[in-house]
Amino acid sequence: MAQFTILATEGNARRGVFSTVHGDIQTPVFMNVGTSAAIKGGISTFDLRNINCQVELSNTYHLHVRPGEDVIYQLGGIHKFFNWDKPVLTDSGGFQVFSLANLRSIKEEGVAFQSHMDGAKIFMSPETSMRIQSRLASTIAMAFDECPSSVADKRYIKNSCERTVRWLYRCKDEMDRLNSLEETINPHQLLFGINQGGVYADLRVEHMKQIRELDLPGYAIGGLAVGEDADTMYRVIEAVEPHMPKDKPRYLMGVGTPVNILEAVERGVDFFDCVMPSRNARHGNLFTWAGMMNLNNNKYLLDERPIDEHCECDVCKRYSRAYIRHLFKARELLGMRLCVLHNLYFYNELMAQIRLHIEKGDFTEWKNKMVPILGKRAPF
Repeated sequence: MAQFTILATEGNARRGVFSTVHGDIQTPVFMNVGTSAAIKGGISTFDLRNINCQVELSNTYHLHVRPGEDVIYQLGGIHKFFNWDKPVLTDSGGFQVFSLANLRSIKEEGVAFQSHMDGAKIFMSPETSMRIQSRLASTIAMAFDECPSSVADKRYIKNSCERTVRWLYRCKDEMDRLNSLEETINPHQLLFGINQGGVYADLRVEHMKQIRELDLPGYAIGGLAVGEDADTMYRVIEAVEPHMPKDKPRYLMGVGTPVNILEAVERGVDFFDCVMPSRNARHGNLFTWAGMMNLNNNKYLLDERPIDEHCECDVCKRYSRAYIRHLFKARELLGMRLCVLHNLYFYNELMAQIRLHIEKGDFTEWKNKMVPILGKRAPF
């Protein structure tokens, strides 16, 4: 059974360790997103170890469509499939299903929709999502929930929350059943519940009170970072956090920028994920300790400095801005790969620094110094 131990606190910020069957997770943590069991940009699991990745995140829907959970099961589960011995979190596929707004039909049983790949008809229910994730054998499985627009009609979101609670009970029952089967690869798979409620604080609080009754190993805040402004997101976190179990990790799904992460840690969040650092990197947009930079700019044509002179990643130790910029202009894939490695290393190092400063008791002071820097363009 997983155990979450809080090692230090400063205000609502928490420094902890989450113990799982695939190893300990030092929190706060950023999970590196490999949607189809690979980080876009040519990043291998060898690379993930070198950039200090703790948790890899893959997507249930995408792996169900291709290559199929049965293929991965027959190959020994996702850890063996892509050669990774640390924790893996699989999201339920709910967000992808509900993003296919014109291709889906929601009922109490589940959701019927068409594949974005070939239009094939697919039915996903709480039980289906749990079975797929069990076959994948991830460390942490996310509950199947409805993810409505954060600014949808309040009555609709209220009904959606009530359905999501009913679905969560079904997820838990099915996971308990699957974990008891002899043929299950990972009988210690953990289920995280997901809080919904749009931007409505009263719905968020009521939903959180309902799902915490299941006493799950962890809880996520979903349905944010989908169009609302950052201040609204922070307000929602502040409303929900007092009602989240203190002894369980909190996961803010799909977030975000370095500033978003710093602000959310201060408000009590432990887990994060986002495609942005790798997506931005594939276009030459990089994060540094002096702020953001676009390596495509002409001013880097003859720049012999590394991306970030204060970064210890292998890319910054070995390559110049001028060379990596050249790779982008020449459309060489190596340019994307080097930039993704840098950005993910930066994010993992950011989390390490957050953990360190919470331990030291000066996180708030450090955070207030870093937010204005990391939220702007670098001066160089």
